[in-house]
Amino acid sequence: MSLQKILKISRPRFWIYILGPFLIGSTLQNYTLAIQNIYFWLFFIYFTFPANILIYGINDIFDYETDKLNPKKIKYEAFVNKKEHKKLWQIILITNLPFLLLLTQINLKSIIFLGLFLFFSIQYSAKPIRAKAIPILDSIFNILYIMPAIFGYFLIQNNNLDIKIILASFFWSMAMHSYSAIPDIKSDKQALTHTIATLLGFKLTTLYCFTLYTISYILSIPYLGIISHLFGGVYISLMILTYLKREKNAFQIYKFFPIINSSLGFILFWALILKQI
Repeated sequence: MSLQKILKISRPRFWIYILGPFLIGSTLQNYTLAIQNIYFWLFFIYFTFPANILIYGINDIFDYETDKLNPKKIKYEAFVNKKEHKKLWQIILITNLPFLLLLTQINLKSIIFLGLFLFFSIQYSAKPIRAKAIPILDSIFNILYIMPAIFGYFLIQNNNLDIKIILASFFWSMAMHSYSAIPDIKSDKQALTHTIATLLGFKLTTLYCFTLYTISYILSIPYLGIISHLFGGVYISLMILTYLKREKNAFQIYKFFPIINSSLGFILFWALILKQI
């Protein structure tokens, strides 16, 4: 397995999905305190390649039967054949274990939420739970993408987080996952893999995402103000556009989804930093 393929398996274009929340959470109240903390920088590194090879490497190992039928996987991503599974497990362990040893040096709250991140990340794809193949539960398990934010917050701060902003983040993450499952409906059905998208179908899944994004938007307004209106407007409009363009065009729209997520995350991060200056 080449280094190029290993890197591709980690989905560099998706690194920001967990690195971004970590940065936002850890710098939420005091960015200067964060950048002066050595553990902030160590876990900054962790939420790049190591954490992502864990999420997507395990996903590719346990999704082999589905992936071999999925043109998106073969052409747009990196397909991992069975002979490469053992090597991939070794890479996951070697890159993750050194950072997990740092758990002895951080506070209990941050340990709990990093533990939840690992639990949801692994059991989303792996057995015995394999939440990815259990409709509705697959959507719920994708709160894993918010765990780095809560972990980062408690790594730096000792103050409590308001439950409403946590719920807003959870609903956003659930919507993100469910929308990403829409282009896979056909291949997942062929492989007899059950997801929220195969259960609800294209139209209802799009409406489900629309609802989650709307609730997230409403809950976040008291905390993010104008940024909430920007986020809400973009994601709600995207769901409407996807619904109107129909299932056959879903993947063409979906290809812009990582760019939208990354761009809005960038705006949110700097808006929060500038607010502290």
